[in-house]
Amino acid sequence: MLLATNKLSFGSNKQNDSYQGPQKAQRFSTTGKQVTVYTTAAKTDYRISRTDTRVFKPVGQPKETQICVFVDPNRQFQNFLGIGGALTDASAETFAVLPKEKQRELLTAYFDDQQGIGYKLARTNIHSCDFSSSSYTYVSEGDKQLQSFNVEHDKKYRIPFIKQALAATRGKLNIFASPWSPPAFMKDNNDMLHGGRLKPEFHQSWANYYAKFIRAYQREGIPIWGITIQNEPMATQRWESCIYSAEDERDFLKNYLGPTLKREGLGDKKIIAWDHNRDLIYQRASTILSDPQAAKYVWGIGYHWYEPWSGGEPMFDNVRLVHETFPDKQLIFTEGCVDAFDPQKIGEWKFGEQYGRSMINDFNNGTVGWTDWNILLDERGGPNHVSNYCFAPVHANTKTGELSYLSSYYYIGHFSKFIQPGARRIASSPSRSQLLSTAFLNPDGKMTVVVMNSSEKNVAYWLWVNGNAAEVNSLPHSIQTLVV
Repeated sequence: MLLATNKLSFGSNKQNDSYQGPQKAQRFSTTGKQVTVYTTAAKTDYRISRTDTRVFKPVGQPKETQICVFVDPNRQFQNFLGIGGALTDASAETFAVLPKEKQRELLTAYFDDQQGIGYKLARTNIHSCDFSSSSYTYVSEGDKQLQSFNVEHDKKYRIPFIKQALAATRGKLNIFASPWSPPAFMKDNNDMLHGGRLKPEFHQSWANYYAKFIRAYQREGIPIWGITIQNEPMATQRWESCIYSAEDERDFLKNYLGPTLKREGLGDKKIIAWDHNRDLIYQRASTILSDPQAAKYVWGIGYHWYEPWSGGEPMFDNVRLVHETFPDKQLIFTEGCVDAFDPQKIGEWKFGEQYGRSMINDFNNGTVGWTDWNILLDERGGPNHVSNYCFAPVHANTKTGELSYLSSYYYIGHFSKFIQPGARRIASSPSRSQLLSTAFLNPDGKMTVVVMNSSEKNVAYWLWVNGNAAEVNSLPHSIQTLVV
């Protein structure tokens, strides 16, 4: 079915939210330890498969001709929160039509620590988004006082789905929620779709809406860990969308949303600003976080990966700059998906490599959590009420009930399965550009190193730690997790 891998035993540790800069810790020893290698590779059957066990030996100064991945466990950085995906209406509606055994398979595949890839983070939408079968809200048209507020719509598909995901993690799932648009009557274009702005006279009503959503989901047994202020606040989309300038978002947060959640006894909920691409992330973060009255409500800055839509490369340096400038705030990747859906492309390996490249660079630049978009979509890349179909790591054929696992599922798993919440990122440095790497020290004392080779060639390299090294072979177009 899923993973050709031996079971691993995972511990747990409470997440410490504060970043304290590079830390020098007790020396990590490789004496008497082995390296267990797990591999996913193109043109093979390896899918998070245990492929090798290597031993450390004294190497000392490596030669210029030796390819190495240098890891320094004594230099530690941000704490790791978790990895996950979005539990949208589309995912829930697709899940609901699957046979029971396929539902169990999917829940195991995503949320089980040993037989699956151990998701610990999830995002969901506040009323409708593009990945809903239709537009809807939780109130009647024109109800500024929110007297009609209810989440009955979500009780058919989404709430039962989220409850099963929570059960699969034994409640260890941090869920955050995002709005795509206020109700139409609260906006200056009188439309949930096509951008528009929140009318000033509805600022308080809209802030109250978040609190009511959190309370309603809590009554359903679904704790909400955090919220983002607005999904993609600089994008006018043909689906649910709403425009906020940086100043708009700052002022709504400090004058309405932050105080409202605090007043409602929800001040412990994490508030995530921006929730859009890496391109404008520094301008948005600096505008909001330079205002102490707004900054005090911000847990972190969320971002997506769609900035190369106009050409060019992912702007990882912008993430690093925010991390360096505002080290007391967290960075969290809140959404990403690949390509418009085409069933002929479902087996393409490049999808997994796009995830691997982003995750390695994002973590190395200070990110604490990473959230994929829809965890499940149907055979058309939906459902979606504006035909904005896309890929997910797993697709279901709703006619046959079969599940298809894309390369992206396995690439994500090389991180989410082996890096525990509370882990500390540690220094990692490949000596050749064809390799990318990141590394973490887990709360249980084990070290996890992820190495990606997107080249066409085998690359033999040494995992080098404190003068000792173990030789590992990396297949073309592969990703490996090394557990020490």
